[in-house]
Amino acid sequence: MATEVPAGSGARPAAEASVPNPAVRFVIKTFAIANMEVRKLRHDPTELVSRAIQPLLWLLVFGQVLGRLHSLPTGRLTYAEFLAPGILAQSVLFVAIFYGISVIWERDLGIVHKFLVTPTPRAALVLGKAVSAGVRALSQAVIVYLASFALGVRLNASPAALLGVFVLIMMGAALFATFSLIIASLVKTRERFMGIGQVLTMPLFFASNAIYPTSAMPDWLRAIARVNPLTYQVDGLRSLMLKDGVSSLGLGVDVLVLASVLLLLILIGARLYPRIVT
Repeated sequence: MATEVPAGSGARPAAEASVPNPAVRFVIKTFAIANMEVRKLRHDPTELVSRAIQPLLWLLVFGQVLGRLHSLPTGRLTYAEFLAPGILAQSVLFVAIFYGISVIWERDLGIVHKFLVTPTPRAALVLGKAVSAGVRALSQAVIVYLASFALGVRLNASPAALLGVFVLIMMGAALFATFSLIIASLVKTRERFMGIGQVLTMPLFFASNAIYPTSAMPDWLRAIARVNPLTYQVDGLRSLMLKDGVSSLGLGVDVLVLASVLLLLILIGARLYPRIVT
């Protein structure tokens, strides 16, 4: 009978040790960290329910009221259709941007110290936590899809479109979760982290194309939106989620920008992650 190796111990499972390819070992370790993080949801499933309230309010209240004004140039899309991908991206952002506080809790409990003495690469630790943030964010997609369907939004339910939405959600959540981890590594206290997180979420959201098109923005805000990763996630989701959705920036550009920023943040996060214990 195989013995289970405790999480966080320095021992390596026999199956992992027998894998000669370093890239494969990296992936195994990444998903081991992600699996450990996702299992925490079983201890607090109410988190998923509480996070459903905000996107529902945006879609059912804000979207319905502003949609009656017909004041925004949304093209052939109704405002509810235009808004739904933006609210999904917003939900992903809000799930991920405060993810770094869990790292501060783990430091206080001594868990981070145990991770850092294992042979697991720092990049695998960071990426594993980023992947787990993406899994948590998928629950928001279910909520937004159900609410959008109830509001009469014409959703694209093809397997290819759903797969594309899944990829964009995972990339966006991983990106903002890694950004959050970098902030946690720098500020190191829960109070400062919460303050900075709250300061960042609203500018990222409002300086994007989530609730209004970039064509309605003043030039200075449009320039900020073009360097905001959330803009590219919303643009990609809008082209994949909706039957009449199109990407104004190009779906390939959206994916390339998100992937490039994510890779850069993972490299930075891997270097900064050990600093959270000093």
